[in-house]
Amino acid sequence: MHAFDVLGDPIRRRILELLADGELSSGEVTTVIRSEFGISQPAVSQHLRVLRDNGFASVRAEGTRRLYSVEPGPLQEVDLWLERFRGFWEQRLDALATELARGKRERRAKDASSRKENP
Repeated sequence: MHAFDVLGDPIRRRILELLADGELSSGEVTTVIRSEFGISQPAVSQHLRVLRDNGFASVRAEGTRRLYSVEPGPLQEVDLWLERFRGFWEQRLDALATELARGKRERRAKDASSRKENP
């Protein structure tokens, strides 16, 4: 399965978001996903399996618990693919930063001017 096929599913993206904060048990993941998406425990398990089988997540046993964590490799591959497109939004973000800085300078100048007029 291609990385974007894996990431194209909102449930799998949400699971990765949860795992990005640290290792979680399958039960913890299932509780959140079931409450947010209303799907069954076996359906959550299938999504975890897709993530694991495609290298996005790893699992380790701790007694009877299964603990899942994010594997960075496939996400780094996605990031590399997106690199060629970053220029499209970085240029706009740079322009936005320039406008925000200009607005701050103008507000400071206006505030300084009004303080001189109203001591």
